[in-house]
Amino acid sequence: MDTRELTVVVGSFVGFQLLCSVVSPLLSTTISPGYAQLPSHKHIEWNSRMVSTVHALIVGFFCLYILWFDDVVNANPVWGDPSLVKLNVAITCGYLLYDLVLLACNWSTMGDSFFVCHHLAALYAYGYVLTRGVLPYFANFRLISELSTPFVNQRWFFEALKYPRSHRMVVLNGLAMAVVFFLVRIAVMPSYWASVFATFGTPEFERLGLGAQVAWIISCIALDILNTIWMYKITRGAYKVLMGTRGRKGKDAAECLDKKDHINNHTD
Repeated sequence: MDTRELTVVVGSFVGFQLLCSVVSPLLSTTISPGYAQLPSHKHIEWNSRMVSTVHALIVGFFCLYILWFDDVVNANPVWGDPSLVKLNVAITCGYLLYDLVLLACNWSTMGDSFFVCHHLAALYAYGYVLTRGVLPYFANFRLISELSTPFVNQRWFFEALKYPRSHRMVVLNGLAMAVVFFLVRIAVMPSYWASVFATFGTPEFERLGLGAQVAWIISCIALDILNTIWMYKITRGAYKVLMGTRGRKGKDAAECLDKKDHINNHTD
């Protein structure tokens, strides 16, 4: 990792800390009167999700820009010039470190061993990109999934403010979450894996070494299995909402949508 990427990681970490502790409380108090009425532990998670949304939008749109305009990375997905991708990954690494600190400091209310393992694994995988400059296209492609995160966080905001689950905005956000999740996590699978398989047996693939190969392939398989399971649950919930199911089924539908609340507050 060179000085530029290290500076971005540190700057990202500090910036997200300030956004969580200073900017989010001031902004949230102004735009949402209900924020002040929430208990303190809800304030912490609210601010955390505000940061999560900001991170997701920055990284997600940066990913799209790289996919559309970075011809070098697209031409050689394994060893192409990773300059822009490394900046994007550095932002994400700073966010992951910030979130680990936040979880550690608020373990009684927000602590989750799954997220700690997820973050550490992600930092390990992204470390290959920052230190060796490998797999820039694939690292960038995976980060597109962050574009579904704002809808997940928005659903939590509605829930925290006690919006009825039948409220039009809640339903529309839930359906939008399902659509965007499908587009950025499921629909992209064939294209992604076609690119992966195209590298097998090539000199570029062999240069990676076994460690990078295993970390890359195994993590992607596990992630896509989880994405498929989550998509199934979201689809069931969205279908029941659209069909206007009442009673216990309606409650189950909302719970199915709610399952995404904690799964995707963090980066992949």
